[in-house]
Amino acid sequence: MERQSKLPSVNLTTRRPFASSLMSKLKDTFFPDDPFRHFSGQSPSRRAWSIVAYFVPILEWGSRYNLSLFASDLLAGITIASLAIPQGISYAKLADIPPIIGLYSSFAPPLVYAVFGSSNNVAVGTIAAVSLLLASTIRDAVSPAADSKMYVYTVFTATFIAGVFQLALGIFRATITGFMGGTAVIIILQQLKGLLGMQHFTTKTDVVSVMRTFFSYRDEFTYRMVFSFALQEGIAAGRSLALLKNEKTDGSKEMIAFGLMNIVGSLTSCYLTSGSFSRSAVNYNAGCKTPMCNVVMALCMLLVLLLLAPLFKHTPLVALAAIITAAMLGLVDVQEVRRLFKMDKFDFCVCMAAFLGVAFVNMEMGLLLSVGLSVIRALLHVARPVTHKLGNVAGTELYRDVEQYPDSTTIPGVLILQLGSPIYFANAGYLKERIIRWVEEEENCTKDKDHDLQLILFEMSGVAAIDNSGMGMLFEVALINPGLTVAEKMVASDFVDEIGKEWIFLSIGEALLGSHFALEKDKNHEEQV
Repeated sequence: MERQSKLPSVNLTTRRPFASSLMSKLKDTFFPDDPFRHFSGQSPSRRAWSIVAYFVPILEWGSRYNLSLFASDLLAGITIASLAIPQGISYAKLADIPPIIGLYSSFAPPLVYAVFGSSNNVAVGTIAAVSLLLASTIRDAVSPAADSKMYVYTVFTATFIAGVFQLALGIFRATITGFMGGTAVIIILQQLKGLLGMQHFTTKTDVVSVMRTFFSYRDEFTYRMVFSFALQEGIAAGRSLALLKNEKTDGSKEMIAFGLMNIVGSLTSCYLTSGSFSRSAVNYNAGCKTPMCNVVMALCMLLVLLLLAPLFKHTPLVALAAIITAAMLGLVDVQEVRRLFKMDKFDFCVCMAAFLGVAFVNMEMGLLLSVGLSVIRALLHVARPVTHKLGNVAGTELYRDVEQYPDSTTIPGVLILQLGSPIYFANAGYLKERIIRWVEEEENCTKDKDHDLQLILFEMSGVAAIDNSGMGMLFEVALINPGLTVAEKMVASDFVDEIGKEWIFLSIGEALLGSHFALEKDKNHEEQV
C-alpha cells in the first residue's frame, strides 16, 4: 500500500458552485459555439460594434465591398433572377396560390437576407418541396377553391409563424434524403396532368390581415414541419457550397436571417422562402462573391413585376409542369441512398420510411415515420449503451476493445470494461445485467485455469454524467478516470467514502498496480485473522 499511496490520484476535491455549473450547462446547451468569445478583451465601444456586426453581417462585408466584387455579383444576380422567374410562378402553383405571389417572394426576402445572411452563396427564393408541404398542411383547414382569400391569408400567416420560430431558434439556438425523394415523386406525379395537357385567381394582403389571421386561426393548421424543412434545406445549401470555398457558414445567423425574411415576407405578400439548393448551386457557378447577388436578383424581380408581370399570365401549363418536373428530378438522390445503405442500415431504413410515407400516404406521414424512427434510435442508444471488454495491445501500455483488436491480451484474473455513456435510471438496470453477463462469461473462461476472477475495472472516461441509480451498480469494482461531473456527484453522495478512495484511479495501468496491492493487503489481513 505504500507504493499505491504514491500513485497519482483522481482529483475528488474540486467542487464547482451550483450557479457556475448551471450557467455552464445552459451556455453549452444554447450557445455551444460561444459566438461572442472573439470579442473578449476589446474596448466597450469596439465590442458593441463587433456584436452588432455579428448579427448584421452586411456591416462587415459591406465595408470592404468594391467594384470588382460587384461585377461578379451582378452577373450572378441576373443569372439567378432568370431562374427565379419561372420557378416562382411554378412553385406558387404547387402551393395553390396566385403566381404573382411567387414573384413577390423573390423580391422582399432576398433583400432581407442580404442584410442578415452569413453565406455568400445562398440564393433565396421559393422551394418546391416547401410549397407542396405548405399547401398540404393548410389545405386541410382552408380550401383554396372554396375560400381562396382566406387560404392566401393563412399561407401568409403560416409564413409569419415559421419566421418567428426560425428567428427564435437562431437567437436561442438521414431523414432529408428520403423525404426529398418522396416529395419529388409526388410533385412529378402531380405535374403529369399539365404535361399531358389535361386551371386561377389573385388576391392581396396587408399587415393587419396577416396579424388578424394569426390570432384568429392559429390552432387550425400545423406549421412546425414547414418551417423546420425550409430551415434545414436553406442551411444545408449554404454549408455545402461554403465547403467548396473553404468558407464557414454560421447556422445561428442563417436561422436569424431566414426568420426575419419570412416575417417581413409574410407582411409584404410573400410566402415561405429559404435558400434553394438549385438556385444556390447556379449562384455559386455564376461566380457570386457576397450576398449582394441577392440584392441584384431582387432588383431584377422588381423590374419584372413592374414591366413584365402581365406577360406571364398566358404561360402554358405544360411549360410550368416541365419546369417543376425538371427541378424535382434532381431531388431524387440515388447515390446518397446507396451510401446510406453501405454505411448504416438503420439510416437507410429511416430514409426509406420517409420516402415511402411521403410517396404512398402523405408528407406528414413521411415525416412522422422518419422522425419517429430517429427518436427510437436515439432512445435505444441511451437505454442500451455499448460496453466493451478491454485488453492490452501487444507491445504497448494501451488497452483497447478486444473485438476491434483481436490480438490484444486480457489480464489473468482481471476484467476491464469500458462504459461509454451516461449512467442513470434508464440504463442502469441494463448495464448491471450486461456486466453480470460479462462476469459470468469471464468466470466460465477461467474455470479450467489456475486463476479466478479477482478484479473488475470500469474505465469511465466516457461517462459524462451519473445519477443515484447509476452509482448503485458501481460497488465492488475499481473505477478509472471518472469525469468532473461524475466525481462531484460521487463525493456529494458519500459514494467515495463507501467504496474508498483507493479504488478510484487515473489510468488502467495504475488501477492494475494499485488494486494488486489492495488485494494483497486484504489477503494478508484475512490470513492473519
